[in-house]
Amino acid sequence: MPSPAFRTDINGLRAWAVVSVILFHFGISGFSGGFVGVDVFFVLSGFLMAGIVLAGVEKVASGKQTAGNFLANFYLARARRILPALLVLCAVLMILGWSALSPQEYRLLGRHTVTALAFVSNIRFSREFGYFDIDAHQKILLHTWSLAVEWQFYLLFPIVVLVLWRLMPSRRKLTLALAGFALGSLLLSVFTSATYPERAFFLLPWRAWELLAGALVFLLARTQLNGRSTQIGLEIVGIALILGSVLLLDSSVAWPGWRAAIPVVGTALVLVAGRQDSWLTGTAVAQWLGRCSYSLYLWHWPVVFGLFYFDLQKDPVAIACGFFATAALGWLSYRFVETPARVGLSRLPLRAGYAAILVALLAVIVPSEVVKMRDGFPARLSPEVVAIFAEARNKNPRFEECHVLGQKAVPECIYGGPKLGVIVLGDSHAGAIIRSVEKVLPDPELHVLDWTRAGCRTISGMKPNTPDDVRCVEFVDYALRKIETLPEAPLVILNRTGIDTDPHEGDMTKTARKRDQAFYDDVREKLVATTCAFARTRPVYLVRPIPEMPVNVPVTLGRAALLGIPREVSISLEEYHQRHAFVWAAQDLAAQRCGVKILDPLPYLCTDGRCRGAFDGLPIYYDDDHLSERGGNRLIPMLRQIFEEPPVASEQQQSS
Repeated sequence: MPSPAFRTDINGLRAWAVVSVILFHFGISGFSGGFVGVDVFFVLSGFLMAGIVLAGVEKVASGKQTAGNFLANFYLARARRILPALLVLCAVLMILGWSALSPQEYRLLGRHTVTALAFVSNIRFSREFGYFDIDAHQKILLHTWSLAVEWQFYLLFPIVVLVLWRLMPSRRKLTLALAGFALGSLLLSVFTSATYPERAFFLLPWRAWELLAGALVFLLARTQLNGRSTQIGLEIVGIALILGSVLLLDSSVAWPGWRAAIPVVGTALVLVAGRQDSWLTGTAVAQWLGRCSYSLYLWHWPVVFGLFYFDLQKDPVAIACGFFATAALGWLSYRFVETPARVGLSRLPLRAGYAAILVALLAVIVPSEVVKMRDGFPARLSPEVVAIFAEARNKNPRFEECHVLGQKAVPECIYGGPKLGVIVLGDSHAGAIIRSVEKVLPDPELHVLDWTRAGCRTISGMKPNTPDDVRCVEFVDYALRKIETLPEAPLVILNRTGIDTDPHEGDMTKTARKRDQAFYDDVREKLVATTCAFARTRPVYLVRPIPEMPVNVPVTLGRAALLGIPREVSISLEEYHQRHAFVWAAQDLAAQRCGVKILDPLPYLCTDGRCRGAFDGLPIYYDDDHLSERGGNRLIPMLRQIFEEPPVASEQQQSS
């Protein structure tokens, strides 16, 4: 295998990787697995770093260089390669953000700028949300997570190799040790990616095996392959594995997991083939894309953010302009930032190089930290715009404490006095109206019992497909058992059930559930049976589904107000009923069978045939589908019905 200073196959693989990622993030149909481009980058980084580190370690072992000097030069070289373009990107975004972002978004950008430049953004994002959530498009520096993973690998890998080489100065033993580390990381990824998806996607321990795979290719494939046909065959199979992953995988799979081995092996095969004259990787276009790949990667996501900012993410002309902007910005960054900075910094002595980088870092980090500390400088915007954006935070202040997320046990928070007055059961849509329910309690001695869990519909007996599904089944079964031990008090049930049952769209289409008639029959019967089981012990109120908006309401309306553009966010009643027809019918059936009562929010959220995202100029949602405190308060007249006329006990209640 050739090992020249510059390899066209590696540069061509960079082109494949960056194009895959860009097509995926721009939402181009047919490239649903384009996120595997990051995995290709990881393998390439591991391969290249192994060559650099092994050469340095051998110099240290021979006494030609001290370990400290080797590490200092290695880290500085990596910083010269990565930091200049990243610093410019962050600085430009912070400047543009002053005029274009809400206080919340600007504060978040300040925080993310600091974590990106400290190369810990992957840790930050793993704690905030899942990579494929829609909120991803509100985080302009989300893509820097992969740079953080690589930098953390750069920090640890040379130290680990130095220690291993000192303990056992043998390339064979070093290879075995690194293979052991890679296997451990791979097993961690395979067996926990579904259970801990955010950690698995963002954090180095779950990703290390991909970088180590590249290092192992360097260590094991040391000689040039004999036979052009063998080289061509390996390259074609490798590219086919990468391309197949890009075309056939999608974001519903647990990632990285075992499937990540497909593009990783594909990349390894192309590296082993080592062809320097291939039309698959060596064309002029591929070489240009490869050279600019880092800057293209840096700038493509802010361009995608811009498309979403102006609500143009589905406009073909805007998308085409986005591709052009990405290419132009990527080339400008490569030509006028990456290359001059790398060359210029390489001429500086070691200490001067570090000093220059430190000064540049502080010049961007300090203002970004100030923006974060000053809550995004809300005074730079008009009070009207600030009020619209503020609805994104206008939600139950005890939500994180009381609304169950992940594997936490049910906290059973209470709102109000010492005596049970009403129970609220459901998912985050129920959690959003808890404080509005509290406001209709007829006696200050009474309280609301909060039984809400993220993503858990109140349906018992459903077959679980994921660890979260298992926890939801356990949660509903717990509620069925526990409620029989509680004093009689009304039970209010609210769920975003349409996300599971709408035949046209919905997040849960990514699960293994099949949407045939048997599925709907099963869900309907179990929903009714679960509701009636609760109705045996107390009055039950089913709330009709809350209308869901097509966009994040406060963000969309706030940006429109910021730009002086009139904008309305709403859906037609026809759209609402089309999405929720199944749920309404199931709720009506439950009312017929066991006397549960129906609470309808539409008269309070919809006017003139449309369900509104805002009233009186202010949003009533804190995102696209959860009511804010303002929105919940619009339902107070509906919620008063719970206590004004208690329902007559059903036959099941009377006989129990």
